[in-house]
Amino acid sequence: MDNYSNLFIKYLTIERQYSPQTIKAYEEDIKLFREYLDGEQIILDWNKLDPMTVRGWLSNMFDRKLERTTINRKLSSLRSFYQFLLNNEMVRDNPFADIQIKPHNNHLPHYFRQKELNVLFETVYAEDAKLKLRDIALLELLYGTGMRVSEVATLTLSQLDFSRETVHVIGKGGKERFVPLGSYAIKALNVYLDQLRPELMAHFHQVHDYVFINHLGKPVTSTGIEYILKQLMKKTGLSNEIHPHMLRHTFATDLLNNGADLRTVQELLGHTNVSTTQIYTHVSREQLQENYRKYFNRATPEDE
Repeated sequence: MDNYSNLFIKYLTIERQYSPQTIKAYEEDIKLFREYLDGEQIILDWNKLDPMTVRGWLSNMFDRKLERTTINRKLSSLRSFYQFLLNNEMVRDNPFADIQIKPHNNHLPHYFRQKELNVLFETVYAEDAKLKLRDIALLELLYGTGMRVSEVATLTLSQLDFSRETVHVIGKGGKERFVPLGSYAIKALNVYLDQLRPELMAHFHQVHDYVFINHLGKPVTSTGIEYILKQLMKKTGLSNEIHPHMLRHTFATDLLNNGADLRTVQELLGHTNVSTTQIYTHVSREQLQENYRKYFNRATPEDE
């Protein structure tokens, strides 16, 4: 990377204290943008880039059939990079500042129905596997707190407070929140931490404070957690694909369906803006409509 990029990454690491995963995503976005410029034979000069070049890059993203959410994230990364350069008087303009992608209808988040959730938990509790206790604790924590997969992957022992029945979550951008731990999650975590984790750590001579570990006693990664969930889903026999955040979406949807207010759910999920949380109200309304049509006799014509 060039000096400007290195300074930006240093700023994200030291001043903003972003997670390694987030920083890696910024690095990758800047790197791919530079590769696009090289491919178009455009000489890299951060001071000479103009909106026309940026629009060409955007067209290239769409031509490659990238998801709109992915393109938006890359655009946001480069806009932030340029804003940093502008704030530090390294460039005169931000060519990304006024570039917007036309709004697109948001897809409702996928979540587990109650029967599906029951099958998932029944499967993990009936599992005959070496790491069964870890998988149970993982599932109970993800569903019981609504934590992001990345937050669970980086969770350390000191963040768990069983006496106060809370978990100290460190989210995006180092933002902190305290989330209650339910009885199922507490029991599952205690059993895992007492009976499985110490044995694996000792066997493989591992010394670290990360809560969740892999079969070698090393900290499990976000990708590792995603793999664990996919393997569990295969064992259930359910046809749906599992997304890493489905348990988080289910947590939020179940809270709203059972009467929790939007602000509470926002705090528990760690959303900066309540507008991000509001999408779950649409899911709740969808469930409401479905139940209405299913259980109310005069909701649908008799011949349906």
